[in-house]
Amino acid sequence: MGTAAPRDTDPRPSAPAQAAALAVLLAAAFGSALIGVLASPDTAGEYASLTRPGWAPPSSAFGPVWTVLYAAIALAGWLVWRRGALRGTALALFAGQLVLNALWTPLFFAAGLRGTALVDIVLLLALITATIAVFRRTSAAAALLLVPYWAWVAFATALNAAIWWLNRGA
Repeated sequence: MGTAAPRDTDPRPSAPAQAAALAVLLAAAFGSALIGVLASPDTAGEYASLTRPGWAPPSSAFGPVWTVLYAAIALAGWLVWRRGALRGTALALFAGQLVLNALWTPLFFAAGLRGTALVDIVLLLALITATIAVFRRTSAAAALLLVPYWAWVAFATALNAAIWWLNRGA
């Protein structure tokens, strides 16, 4: 009696597919940052011109923090994608939070619509919360990678509110 040839039962995508997906997710995450940079090239100068609360970080803190966070966002999406679960609700939440993230800088800096930016960032925080919950069903690591992003956006929400309040007559 012959033996059947072993079947490849590894459900993971191939290495080239994984690399391509990670590249796409990195481009999507950092692309949301690029929209802000292109829409508002002098955010540091504009930030310096605003009345800020005493607990506001220096402008130089934002670039390094966001670089790490965007990489973590992409990696979280990739971990969920690798398991075949970055679709439907998970994909809509992931894409939605990137869109709201991309809109915030042009609203806050380029348009000077700090109240509208506050609404945007509150919605962003809600979508990040939902994304963490949905990602958790597939990958605890992916959910954990988004927690620093959630924390930073929660802090940024308070900062946005304070700056809006302090500059409301300006």
